[in-house]
Amino acid sequence: MVTRKEETFYLIVYRNAKDTRVVTLKAKTVTDSSLGLSFIAISDFVFDTQSIVINPEEEDQRRHFEGVNTLHLSIYSIISIEEVGAGHKGLKFKKDKSHLVVLSTDPAPPKGK
Repeated sequence: MVTRKEETFYLIVYRNAKDTRVVTLKAKTVTDSSLGLSFIAISDFVFDTQSIVINPEEEDQRRHFEGVNTLHLSIYSIISIEEVGAGHKGLKFKKDKSHLVVLSTDPAPPKGK
């Protein structure tokens, strides 16, 4: 009897530097980046193409990463990386606070100066 190892992939959760949104990306390969110590390289992106229901967010990601071979992310923008099986549905939190924006506590500069 042949046992087939379940196909795994990575769920990378990171904060997008352009608009500070929290983004979840699926990929088969996560390695050290050639850009230096503070970067990781993500490639072989995974998108659900078998589903009847279209997820607009995933569809936008698929179009965005269509011509991208490798994404190099700063380790400072990464929130988490999980290695999961193909049947993983993801985590959902009742009170998701990942979209909070921290405002500066510095007082405004005096007017006229």
